[in-house]
Amino acid sequence: MFFPARSYELEHLDKGDYTPEEYEDCLVELRRVNEWLGDASALKRSLFPEIARARLESFSLLDVGAGSGYLLRVAAREARAKNLAARLTGLELDPLAARAIAEESRGFPEIGAVRGDATRLPFADGSFDYVCCSLFTHHFRDDGVISVLGEMARVARRSVFVIDLHRNALAYLLYTTVGKIFLHNRLIREDGALSIRRSFRPRELRELAARAGLKEIGVRRRFPFRLVLSGSKS
Repeated sequence: MFFPARSYELEHLDKGDYTPEEYEDCLVELRRVNEWLGDASALKRSLFPEIARARLESFSLLDVGAGSGYLLRVAAREARAKNLAARLTGLELDPLAARAIAEESRGFPEIGAVRGDATRLPFADGSFDYVCCSLFTHHFRDDGVISVLGEMARVARRSVFVIDLHRNALAYLLYTTVGKIFLHNRLIREDGALSIRRSFRPRELRELAARAGLKEIGVRRRFPFRLVLSGSKS
C-alpha cells in the first residue's frame, strides 16, 4: 500500500457512468468533504497573503474545475471581510456544475460561471490576477497536468495555486476505513479512494509545474494530506 507511482485508472467522474442525480448529490457531499479536509483553509492561507504582499485593493480569480463554486464563495466571503473588491469566475466543463455555481452563488454578484475546457481556457492571456484549482489535476495523466498548468499560467497575471491530494498510504487507509462510515454517495466513496492513488508526491508536482514552464515554484504540505503548489509564469 505504498503507491510508488500514480494510478491512471479512470474514476467514475472521468468515465461519466453516473446519473444526473448522483452527480448533483456528489457536488453536495464533495462540498462537505472539502470543508472537513481543509481546502478552504489551504486557499485562504495561499491566496490572501499574496494579495496582501502585493497591496491590492481589488483582484480577480479564476477557479478551474470549480465544481459547485464552494471555494469561490469562500474567497468572496474572505474578500468582503478584508474590504477587497473581487471578480471571481468558476470554469466548468459539465453543464450541471456550471449551473450549480450560478444557483448556489445568488448572494454573490461578484461570482460568475463559464463553461469551458481546462486544456484550452476560453480567456485571453493575463485575464485574471490569480488562477487556482482544487482536487482537479489528479484527474489528468502527466501530460494533461502539464497542459492544464500551462493554460492556468497563460491566463494568470500574477500567480497560480493548485490544491490537490498527497499520495500517502495513511490517507488511503483512513479514507477506505473511517471515511466509509460518513460518506454516502457512491461517486465520493469509490472515486475518493482512487483519487488518492492518482494524486501526487511533492517532487512529482514540482516537476510537472517546471515542465509546464512555471517559475518560482513552491509546494507546501497542508493538513490533512493536501499539497498546495504555487508558481508564476515569470
